[in-house]
Amino acid sequence: MSEKLKVGILGATGMVGQRFVSLMENHPWYEIVVLAASERSAGKSYEEALGGRWSIETPLPEKYKGMIVQNINEIDDICSKVDFVFSAVNMPKEEIKKIEEAYAQHEVPVVSNNSAHRWTPDVPMILPEINPGHIEVIEAQKKRLGTKHGFIAVKPNCSIQSYTPVLEAWKEFEPYEVIVTTYQAISGAGKNFDTWPEMVGNVIPFISGEEDKSEREPLRIWGHVENGEIVPATVPKITSQCIRVPVLYGHTAAVFVKMRKQATKEQLIQKMNEFRGEPQDLDLPSAPKQFIKYMEEDNRPQVTLDVNYEHGMGVTVGRLRPDSVYDWKFVGLSHNTLRGAAGGAVLCAELLTAKGLITKR
Repeated sequence: MSEKLKVGILGATGMVGQRFVSLMENHPWYEIVVLAASERSAGKSYEEALGGRWSIETPLPEKYKGMIVQNINEIDDICSKVDFVFSAVNMPKEEIKKIEEAYAQHEVPVVSNNSAHRWTPDVPMILPEINPGHIEVIEAQKKRLGTKHGFIAVKPNCSIQSYTPVLEAWKEFEPYEVIVTTYQAISGAGKNFDTWPEMVGNVIPFISGEEDKSEREPLRIWGHVENGEIVPATVPKITSQCIRVPVLYGHTAAVFVKMRKQATKEQLIQKMNEFRGEPQDLDLPSAPKQFIKYMEEDNRPQVTLDVNYEHGMGVTVGRLRPDSVYDWKFVGLSHNTLRGAAGGAVLCAELLTAKGLITKR
């Protein structure tokens, strides 16, 4: 790409917003020109607005420290400067819907990490290796919004990333019933151990809204476009439990699967290791070279050893074995703020750019 696209980060001071900032520092296609947040942060330098709350393991990039934060409600001014925006705002869902649609109606594409529009029928929820074809629904969305270039696309919930790709890799064997328990890192709640000390040595068996997302969002990803809307799939049936555990990064899933067609362990491992999608075929900048990696060791995957596989954009799987009640069981691991949040949104934007939906304005 000869000239980088100009990007705005909405909600730049939060944990996911910070991750977007770190990912944009050396991105070959995109450059940040606007950092935006709430009114209380507006007018301050980015470093001042953070107030010592930089929570990413890599240092705050020098080139953004002095950038003045804008109010996210300064829509006209922000839209005049950018080609598209990433949205990571922390607001009530109805307010998020309203502000994201306002940006889109200003002819600025919005790639959102938020859940507010995940069930809007004409908004694609994209896991790029699985359902890139859902971007065709954007044309119907543009008609609804009355736009030529502006639209909203979202990425799915972080908790589904460690098992949905595996089920997709096994699609030919027709998984039809799934039990999944996810063990989710505290950064998924936008916190670290400094801000949530009660999680040290603790486990909480409830995460609001996560079980519904874990059961329903894969079905929307596996759905199809019909009459300008995404129609969710009806199988496999998924039931889940979601548990918060004292880990900073990494969502682990323990999964049990019934399948209509028989497969050997060797076949299932081969399907995982060889699985690839359009991000790999297009050689997108953030795409993992090998999306899913099977690990033969009995004690893998582990968060401390494997969460950063493929720069946090891949999925590691282990302990695949026959089950006495279901057909197969396995353990999956994915990075919740990279593949599961900002990194997944960046990959989504790269796909939309490659497909000509995000361009210079």
